[in-house]
Amino acid sequence: MTYLQRNLLSILALVFSLFVLGYVFIFSKSRVAYVDSGKLLGGYKAMVEARKEFEKKQSVWQTNVDSLTKDVTDAIKKYENTAKGTDKEKELAKELVTTKQRQLYEYQNAIKQKAADEEQRLTQNVLTTVNSYLERYGKKHNYRMILIAANGNIAYADADMDITDKIVDDLNKEYAIPVK
Repeated sequence: MTYLQRNLLSILALVFSLFVLGYVFIFSKSRVAYVDSGKLLGGYKAMVEARKEFEKKQSVWQTNVDSLTKDVTDAIKKYENTAKGTDKEKELAKELVTTKQRQLYEYQNAIKQKAADEEQRLTQNVLTTVNSYLERYGKKHNYRMILIAANGNIAYADADMDITDKIVDDLNKEYAIPVK
């Protein structure tokens, strides 16, 4: 093979490669897009409602913590007022303080775990729905990939690749339709 033939073959290979790449990226219907997770979850009505439900439960739990804290404070005051009381009264008041403190501590720990579990349950239900929708949407619109931009972890992407608003609108429309 002569020098000219090798160069011509190299040039043809390069042109063919560029054509294939051009076809894949320009003429192909497969696309890439991204969704801003903060904007998506902030605008999706199911997540907004899940957060409200969680906040209501958190409020009840906090009211209970406040009540138990008041019980501890009252028990401490009662203990302090038994300075002139008998040893038996002082011992009973001290036991009451200890019991109330233990109840508060145990309740706070139980609520921390329950809150974490509840938040996980509510969030997971919504995320499962969102992920399922993104998969259906991607297949329907020939996306090869839909990325999730969380906390600004995509350094740069063309604004045309952001499909967040469309996804939020579609999800909210689906959410508004009652399940039969």
